[in-house]
Amino acid sequence: MGLFIRQDEERTELQKKLATELQDRARDKAKYVERPDGVEDSEYIKGTKKTTSLAWAWILILFAAIGVAIWLAILSTGRQG
Repeated sequence: MGLFIRQDEERTELQKKLATELQDRARDKAKYVERPDGVEDSEYIKGTKKTTSLAWAWILILFAAIGVAIWLAILSTGRQG
């Protein structure tokens, strides 16, 4: 069914040392939160600017252009038949 390991078995010194090192590595890895691109500070964002207050206008223009493209596609398919 299953393999049972007795808890009173002694580990060798090498096993104890390896177990301790692996636990330390796991603990250290858990502390370090890896960022998606490896950026460690906010230096990369210098020189960029925030979105302007006209962002809504660009979104409106985009939607209008998509609407016109759909309207033209509908018109062109209606005349073929």
